[in-house]
Amino acid sequence: MPATTKSRSGKQLSASALKLRLLKRLRCTLKYEKIAWASGAKLVAGVDEVGRGSLFGPVVAAAVVLDPCYRIRGLRDSKLLLADRREVLAERIREHALAWAIAAVDAARIDQINIYHASRLAMHEAVAQMTPAADYLLVDAMRLDCEVPQQPIIHGDALSASIAAASILAKVHRDHMITQWDPVFPAYGLRSNKGYSTPRHLAALREHGPSPLHRQSFAPVWNAPVPQEMLQLIFQGQEHLVPGLNFHR
Repeated sequence: MPATTKSRSGKQLSASALKLRLLKRLRCTLKYEKIAWASGAKLVAGVDEVGRGSLFGPVVAAAVVLDPCYRIRGLRDSKLLLADRREVLAERIREHALAWAIAAVDAARIDQINIYHASRLAMHEAVAQMTPAADYLLVDAMRLDCEVPQQPIIHGDALSASIAAASILAKVHRDHMITQWDPVFPAYGLRSNKGYSTPRHLAALREHGPSPLHRQSFAPVWNAPVPQEMLQLIFQGQEHLVPGLNFHR
């Protein structure tokens, strides 16, 4: 049973609703960046990932080095922002950041190494792609396997402006990727749910089974009663619609 509690009105709140309530109370500032700058770091990168709980598609990570001399107003955890606002902020981040990079790990790799290690891999690859390279990392709730000095921060995307910027870039990039798959796999409602577990998505999995881009190691996917081979026949010949579609794994 998911954890719940009651609001002042007596309504039951889920664990996810409680978490969002907590995140809204946290202040996103440059506190951690200023500590790193004071220690001698010049290029402090915030690192975050999105899509960890999705049933479909890749996990995507971003790394961002903000310019200390240019303040981007409104940075906060991407989950707390409306889609239009994320798009505006993502453009400003790409324009004004000293460095940024995005990396993705696909569903097949997630199934091979599990979502935790896939998330760390995506973050590591985003950091590795940065030019110029970061000399200090602020990482959302994880420690990466690299020699760059770093600080994991619980709820980092709600506390650190750099990590929030990374979460926004990663979220916008992943949402665009998943939306491109919607016309290829229309039954799952990907444009609206972005691959996450919604009633419509779960119903589609029960009726049609998973697509080749679903995460086969996730319980709602491997519990689907329709074998994936049927989906391969249904969508055969549609590879040309979106680059990268490949039914051979």
